[in-house]
Amino acid sequence: MDLPKPQLSISQIINMNVGFFGIQYSFGLQQSAINPLYTFLDARPEELPLLNLAGPMTGLLIQPVIGALSDKTWHPRWGRRKPYFLIGAIACSICLFLFPFSRELWMAVGLLWILDAANNTAMEPYRAFIADKLPSEQRAMGFLTQSFFTGFGITLANISLYLFQQWITGSDPASGIPYWVFGSFFVGSVCSISSVLWSTSTTPEIPPTTEELAHLKSAPRGLLAPFREIFSAISDMPLTLWQLALVYLFQWYAMFCYWQFVSHSIAQSVWGTTAQQSPDLYQQAVGWTGLVNGFYNIVTFLSAFGLVWLAKKISAKYVHVICLALASLSLFIMPQIHNKFFLFAPMIGFGIAWASMMGVPYIMVVGSIPKERYGVYMGIINMMIVVPMILQTLTFGFVYREFLGNDPRVAIMFAGALLLIAAIATTLIKVAPSAVEEEVNLPSGGH
Repeated sequence: MDLPKPQLSISQIINMNVGFFGIQYSFGLQQSAINPLYTFLDARPEELPLLNLAGPMTGLLIQPVIGALSDKTWHPRWGRRKPYFLIGAIACSICLFLFPFSRELWMAVGLLWILDAANNTAMEPYRAFIADKLPSEQRAMGFLTQSFFTGFGITLANISLYLFQQWITGSDPASGIPYWVFGSFFVGSVCSISSVLWSTSTTPEIPPTTEELAHLKSAPRGLLAPFREIFSAISDMPLTLWQLALVYLFQWYAMFCYWQFVSHSIAQSVWGTTAQQSPDLYQQAVGWTGLVNGFYNIVTFLSAFGLVWLAKKISAKYVHVICLALASLSLFIMPQIHNKFFLFAPMIGFGIAWASMMGVPYIMVVGSIPKERYGVYMGIINMMIVVPMILQTLTFGFVYREFLGNDPRVAIMFAGALLLIAAIATTLIKVAPSAVEEEVNLPSGGH
């Protein structure tokens, strides 16, 4: 028999999610700084999709395995999910510190593989952590608090790129990487470990019951056990998750296109140049891209809790439909803008959509997932994210060259079209009645 979970205060929900801030600061650097850093190391735009293969591949390999392992983990002192937060955060901090010291492209690519593996190890259990700790009526607040910290972390990462560019001059003579890039990565290194330590020290995990502990001890062990659990979970996967997979196919292919080509698109639409034609102007475009991305993430953390209220009014599913349509419109408008200050306007819709992407789908599907499999199914949901990203890295170089005229502005509009298809696909999702009735309720006392 499941024991009722105590409701947490707003401050307790915030404390348990602070660690998500450091993880997302690192992710923000990957969005805005990694591809320019590759460019500083002489990577060509058409090479960027393959050079970003680390993110989706490590997500595919790491997250479901970590999810399956954490479902079967319990330690009286360290808990179930916390060991994975800590191991991932420590490795992530080390990689972020080393990243700007890359002297060759291969070194940066190798560090990205390690960094992404560490990020995925820390991030995967966080979704299950919310489902473990919170009663059903508070899960919407929990997941959208993660959206808040997603926006906050990525905002600071992107703004740091612009600010350090204003404060720090010069570049490493060995690699050509500007010194302002070093500052952003060093701050990320500190944020990654310190924020996770805050969450792990302030938030105890709920111990398993005697029956759950007996079940954990009797679970199959061995190297292949997590993989058997993953395949078993996929074979038993609820229909709602299969329908979400269709949405994610278009949504995350589009987002990878945006992150890879936004700085190149802004360089052409606003500065009228490319990285190869004018490296100095391209640096200005990279700095401004950091501000633009930072702005949409400000919108994300300002709108995250509003989406809890809106989901209660019109359902989580239709919130996501509207948000994806807003993001699509934003990406159609963005490449048409030639004044750098006007770029912030479409990012309002894009930022609201990013808040939805990081929280609302979990509200839609968590009611369909058995609690003893929260970890593995959160990992499988991440597989749904990274498979489209892998497809993008393997196919988009060809699409970009053969069908989009090697024009990054067209690549951004192509991403907008895919997000519109994702919005249509979201209307097909059948949300479990428990998710509709419980998951969108505000916590007692209200926000």
